[in-house]
Amino acid sequence: MCPGNLADPRFYVNLLCSEAPGSEAALHFNPRLDQSTVVFNTLEQGTWGQEERGSGIPFQHGQPFEVFLIATEEGFKAVVGDSEYHHFRYRIPPARVRLLEVGGDLQLDSVKIF
Repeated sequence: MCPGNLADPRFYVNLLCSEAPGSEAALHFNPRLDQSTVVFNTLEQGTWGQEERGSGIPFQHGQPFEVFLIATEEGFKAVVGDSEYHHFRYRIPPARVRLLEVGGDLQLDSVKIF
């Protein structure tokens, strides 16, 4: 993946519980380059939970990167490159995830699910 445009330097990865509009999100991963932070959250019953933020920003405008979202026993572990970035404890069980959604200002080269 590669973050792009400086005008709106945000993108997101959502792990959704259904294809229905307004679906719950077990994980909302939202790098905000304009704020030098990455937001982690959930969307349950139409309401966003309390945001968690990773420390620093592991991305640079226009530079390729890899993100691994790993389901552990306690939560989603976000790994950027070779380093663990943040561990987000489950609020919605990962077994409910049905759909991956990626959007925003980003060039997506590949997605691997294993």
